[in-house]
Amino acid sequence: MRFTRREILARSAKAASAAALAGNATGLLALAQQSSAQDKKLNVVITGGHPGDPECGCGGTIARYTAAGHEAVLLYLNRGEGYCGDSALKDCAAIRTKEAEKACAILKARPVFAGQYDGRAIVDPAHYEEFSALLLEQQPDLVFTHWPIDAHRDHRAISALVLDAWLSSKKRFALYYYEVAEDTQAFTQTDFVDTSDQAVRHREACFAHASQQPEKWFPLQEEIVKYHGLQNGCGRAEAFYRVSSPSLFTLL
Repeated sequence: MRFTRREILARSAKAASAAALAGNATGLLALAQQSSAQDKKLNVVITGGHPGDPECGCGGTIARYTAAGHEAVLLYLNRGEGYCGDSALKDCAAIRTKEAEKACAILKARPVFAGQYDGRAIVDPAHYEEFSALLLEQQPDLVFTHWPIDAHRDHRAISALVLDAWLSSKKRFALYYYEVAEDTQAFTQTDFVDTSDQAVRHREACFAHASQQPEKWFPLQEEIVKYHGLQNGCGRAEAFYRVSSPSLFTLL
C-alpha cells in the first residue's frame, strides 16, 4: 500500500503527539543566534528555485531573523517565467517579480534574482562561477537551500549551485537544507526552529504569490510545520538539515 506525504504526516503527527505528551519529544534547537556576540547582525541568504520557495519552506524562520534585527536576502534562481496561472506567459516574469517583492516586504527581506529561466536551469562551469559570485556578494553568514533530491529540477539545480559555492569558498558560511511541501522527498532533519509566533507573516508571504495558487500547496506546508511543532512541544516549527554550522553560531 502506498501513502501520500499528507497521509504519512497525519499518521506521524499522531505518534509525535503521543511522544510529546510522554516527554520524549525531540529537543528544539535555536537557529541563527550568535552565542559569542549576540549583538552582531547576521547576513542570512535563503535561496530558492523560484519565487515562493523560500517563503514556503522558511517563511517563519526568515520572519524570526528579521524580527531579531538580522538581514535576510531571498535569492531566487529565476523570476518564475514558466508559469503564472491564467496570465500570458510573456507577463509571468513581471507578475512574479512583483509577487516576490511583496512577499519580501512582508518578511522584511531583500529580493535578489540570479537571472536563470524558470524550468530551464543550467548547471555548468560558467553558471557555477556566476552564481557563486552573486551569492558571495551578499556576504552570507548562513545560507539555506533546497534539499538536493527535491522533485523539481530547478530546486536540484540551485542546491548544486549553492553547494559548489560553499565548497569553492572554503566553507565560508554555515549551510542548511530546507523542505517544501510535495517537492521534497526523503527529507532528514537535524535542527528545528520554533516559528509559532510567525504564523501570520509566513502565511501572508506565501499568499503574496497569488499566481501560484497557494491555497493548493500552503495547507500541506501548514501540516508539515505543525507536525514539527508536535515533535518539539511547540505550536509550529520549521525543520532543517545541517551541512555545516561554524562554532561561532548556535541553531534558534
